[in-house]
Amino acid sequence: MKFVLATYGSRGDIEPMVAVGRELLRRGHDVHMAVPPDLIGFAEAAGPTAVAYGPDLQAVLDAHRNFWTHFFRNFWKVPQLIKRRREVVEPFLQCWKDIIATLTSLAEDADLLFTGVNFEDAAGNVAEFYDIPLATLHFFPLRANGQFVPFLPAPLGRSAMKAGEWLAWRKAKKVEGVQRSELGLPKAMRPSPWRLTERGCLEIQAYDEVCFAGLADEWSTWADQRPFVGALTLDLPADADDEVASWIAAGTPPIFFGFGSLPVESGTETLAMISAACAQLGERALVCSAGTEFSRIPDAEHVKVVTAMNYSAAFPACRAVVHHGGTGTTAAGLRAGVPTLILSTDLDQTLWGTRIKRLKVGSARRLSATDEKTLVSDLRMILDPEYVARAREVAALMTKPAESVATAADLVEKLAARGRPR
Repeated sequence: MKFVLATYGSRGDIEPMVAVGRELLRRGHDVHMAVPPDLIGFAEAAGPTAVAYGPDLQAVLDAHRNFWTHFFRNFWKVPQLIKRRREVVEPFLQCWKDIIATLTSLAEDADLLFTGVNFEDAAGNVAEFYDIPLATLHFFPLRANGQFVPFLPAPLGRSAMKAGEWLAWRKAKKVEGVQRSELGLPKAMRPSPWRLTERGCLEIQAYDEVCFAGLADEWSTWADQRPFVGALTLDLPADADDEVASWIAAGTPPIFFGFGSLPVESGTETLAMISAACAQLGERALVCSAGTEFSRIPDAEHVKVVTAMNYSAAFPACRAVVHHGGTGTTAAGLRAGVPTLILSTDLDQTLWGTRIKRLKVGSARRLSATDEKTLVSDLRMILDPEYVARAREVAALMTKPAESVATAADLVEKLAARGRPR
């Protein structure tokens, strides 16, 4: 069968789709991927062929970081907020026609189209045009539910999400209307998420049910349509893995620090804060620089900095993990059974910070609101034996990485074999 997997975002957004693509390829299927230009090499190293999809990622990430930093610090300054939001959206508007053309071309003769959250509406229209099944990948509960807005009563939270879907559709209605018109599809009268669910779209929840207690019961009507599979990761080895393992073994278990593909504002200041906080606590720090440039590494024996590493291999040997709150990194920490501190820079990362606190396996705050004093305080709290014990309990409830990928591949295989959606 021919599978087309199209998604846009940072490596954390792309890796889950690549993991499923690699598994489908291993099973003998014809797999084609569309990913950001910067990540074609990453996708093809895992096996599937890939083409460029959307604008270059780096400019978008910088604008994205600036928007959310401004939002959390100065949300009342609306004109500046609007300006920074335009800076995020503009690159997509400039290449929107290319995005649609790529998606339409790849999906021809496909048995199934599998999409990430970004451009989900466009993928839904292409799947409708070709009358083929569509699967979507969600890293947190996107469809209306009472869990997403935890400070609101469940019924009000659901209503707020439904209203948000309606407003988002109204805002994007004109752009979507152009695409549907070019494809010869009838004018849409309802928000895309509602249409996708009604059409029988498979909405894979790429996180564990334990992270959102009660959500499965709330969504029981769509149980077969919204399966929980756990986080999807490749668990790729890195060049520094042996070096990291040797450094860990040479001393006391360290605390891990990492902030993903999105660079922090000042790598030098962040690293200095980490070094000072760990020195004060008598802890060692294992830092993964990833998307951040640490130009000045402190000359300290208790700090180890590497560019990339295998989280699944290293996290179980750490005392705790401190990171940005990306879905994959959060899941790796939960699977490892160690306490977590999330220092978020984005809205969905803030959501995962809330879940970590509710699970009582750690704590969270915004990275922009973090300094040496708060970091020391937060680390002392999550290193308490109560958090350590609870982290081990939750780890036993998490889905194993290989099982998650196999389950997701099974689901899209069965949907593709079933043929046209209802």
